[in-house]
Amino acid sequence: MNDVYLSIGTNMGERFENLQYAVTLLKGKEEIEVVHISSVYETAAVGYTDQADFLNIAVHIKTSYSSSEMLKICQWVESELGRVREFRWGPRIIDLDILLYNHENIETESLIVPHPRMYERAFVLVPLIEITSAPVGKQLQRAHDILQQMDCEEEGVTLWQASAELKMMQSVH
Repeated sequence: MNDVYLSIGTNMGERFENLQYAVTLLKGKEEIEVVHISSVYETAAVGYTDQADFLNIAVHIKTSYSSSEMLKICQWVESELGRVREFRWGPRIIDLDILLYNHENIETESLIVPHPRMYERAFVLVPLIEITSAPVGKQLQRAHDILQQMDCEEEGVTLWQASAELKMMQSVH
């Protein structure tokens, strides 16, 4: 089984319900086991800042899907929730990114793992480190080390709901 870490974010509509629905769709896939879900963090937008704040979570899954198959599943979830890509870093109903896929470095036309900007973003690192009790592997150790040097308050990351796991696991759609 492959260990995959995802980042999921939303800043449109019913944000918490969007996160729940995305997790529900992932759980609905036979070859995906949702292992752990982080607390929910509210974060200021990055890049294009004239938009609503995001809710963000990290999700650890185990799957037999390949990295390219996981990318297609993430895109399918985004499509199911009605994601429209208007412009880079714009508002979105849902955004799923593959942060880590095992301990692999992957670079294809459609996928780069570890996610190319994850080490720069506290809104990704905070929930990711929360669900990795011990940073195993170089990528998680690097994420942990970088997070230790960040000022999360200055980065605009605030806890929105602690221990969201049980609520996330409840289906809303």
